[in-house]
Amino acid sequence: MRQAQHLALAALALSLTPTFAVAERNLVPTLDRSFDVCPDRPAEPVWMQEIPLRQAYQRVLVQDIYRAQNLERVVEIGNCDCATRFPSWDAAEAVFWESYANNERWDMLQSSDAYNRRANAARPAAQAICDAAGNW
Repeated sequence: MRQAQHLALAALALSLTPTFAVAERNLVPTLDRSFDVCPDRPAEPVWMQEIPLRQAYQRVLVQDIYRAQNLERVVEIGNCDCATRFPSWDAAEAVFWESYANNERWDMLQSSDAYNRRANAARPAAQAICDAAGNW
């Protein structure tokens, strides 16, 4: 009886294997980004996309500057249209190149942390404004 149960379980497992293989094939990650909210967001600058892995902290810093600037802007003007929430990257890039580009890695990591704190502080108010506009 016990051997029959083991054989039945083995047969069941083998019959499900093709289903798992198909499901796994459907989970292939893609680098294409699509968004439900504000789908026409500007792409990151090419230099950020091509930055070497060892210097990824620079890209993260620019992303953190961008996020903080945008959430603070939403709160400041009380508007969450797509152009306000996701403007061009120019302002964030300018801050990076003017204030941080020549800094050491550790200094950039600390700056990223500071921008994250700023963004997190603005987030609740920005989210309320953006929820009302349907852009969160």
